[in-house]
Amino acid sequence: MNTLFDKIWDAHVVTTVKDGPTQLYIDRLYCHEVTSPQAFSGLRERGIGVLRPDKVFCMPDHNTPTHDQDKPIEDQVSKTQVDALTKNAKDFGLTHYGMMHPKNGIIHVVGPERALTLPGMTIVCGDSHTSTHGAMGAIAFGIGTSEVEMVLASQCILQSRPKTMRITVDGELGKGVTAKDVALYMMSKMTTSGATGYFVEYAGSAIRNLTMEGRLTLCNLSIEMGARGGMIAPDEVTFEYIKGRENAPTGKEWETAVEYWKTLKSEDDAVFDKEVRFDANDIEPMITYGTNPGMGMGITQHIPTMEGLGEAAQVSFKKSLDYMGFQPGESLLGKKIDYVFLGACTNGRIEDFRAFASIVEGRKKADNVVAWLVPGSWMVDAQIRKEGIDKILTEAGFAIRQPGCSACLAMNDDKVPAGKYSVSTSNRNFEGRQGPGARTLLASPLVAAAAAVTGVITDPRELI
Repeated sequence: MNTLFDKIWDAHVVTTVKDGPTQLYIDRLYCHEVTSPQAFSGLRERGIGVLRPDKVFCMPDHNTPTHDQDKPIEDQVSKTQVDALTKNAKDFGLTHYGMMHPKNGIIHVVGPERALTLPGMTIVCGDSHTSTHGAMGAIAFGIGTSEVEMVLASQCILQSRPKTMRITVDGELGKGVTAKDVALYMMSKMTTSGATGYFVEYAGSAIRNLTMEGRLTLCNLSIEMGARGGMIAPDEVTFEYIKGRENAPTGKEWETAVEYWKTLKSEDDAVFDKEVRFDANDIEPMITYGTNPGMGMGITQHIPTMEGLGEAAQVSFKKSLDYMGFQPGESLLGKKIDYVFLGACTNGRIEDFRAFASIVEGRKKADNVVAWLVPGSWMVDAQIRKEGIDKILTEAGFAIRQPGCSACLAMNDDKVPAGKYSVSTSNRNFEGRQGPGARTLLASPLVAAAAAVTGVITDPRELI
């Protein structure tokens, strides 16, 4: 076997049930406000505490408004969930970064940027996009609420061992092509179920040449292919990103950690259950046209026709296009849009804001576009201002909102109205995902920026 996944998994096995699941030790449990209340209630009902409170980190992100965070939350459901997390963290003695705390933000952005996430760890959270953390050479996956309770109580979880898949992308990414485009391209080829049952390791020259933040974006979207999680072997890019961050090892401990992290790679003779290869030269800036992340295409291409589809697939395809208001064979270039969203645990990092600003600098926001630019954390917000990106965006007619999940999902105030088109850097384009009746087109920060300044879907390569 000798894969990266095997090495980390095997190092965390406590016991294995014969013909059953593995009891796996967990290094980090991240808790947000949506999937944790019932877990804490379960602990109270059983009269037990959290076994290792120093391994648990809590912060609200899904329900937090992205404006006036210093004031009470108006939506009562959101307020109840955020307040419950505050109380639960206090009652059980857990680290809690609440709203307006300088360490608050989207949990999958804060973990890596604070070096709470480190190579070789096992990491879980009651959120599917926990796969993000695998970019740092960790086994990270989402779990259900009952499993959150299990980890709180025992610092372990029962899991069936997934199969392994390696996706290799060799070659050099072209102009205007980002990690987001790589992920959307993979999904367009493999579908949203192409990696079901597998834990994916990304490899190849195109992957190694990604920045740390690009890797985080790629692994974030692993779940959208049906994968249990995604990961990338740690290397000098990883070590350079971690070094000097708040919770990173220091001194002799740093040297020891790096020596261990360098062993976290798949051996030359490693055997995967499945191997998939792509050529980076085949990837252009991508955009989705349907109602799942696998319904994507190169931005210069045309929406596929129903030719060759079975009857059931035709019905599903037609339903999706009817919802989006598109036709088979149609080009999306020049299509008028209404909203642009930059943010989420997919693209809410500083690199994403740099990319967005590189397109809008010297230009103006289109009058027909409502733009929500939402940093993934207060640390990202501070860096935006330190680098002067806020001035570029303000001069172009944009405003920066406060950190949170925002318009990734309709759990807070940032909802796209019914029938409106949103070019979004988030991760899901399901019916109603950004608001009842909202129409979402997933894209990279560059594609989103090009749409924001032209008011229509535009190939960003024309503006670079």
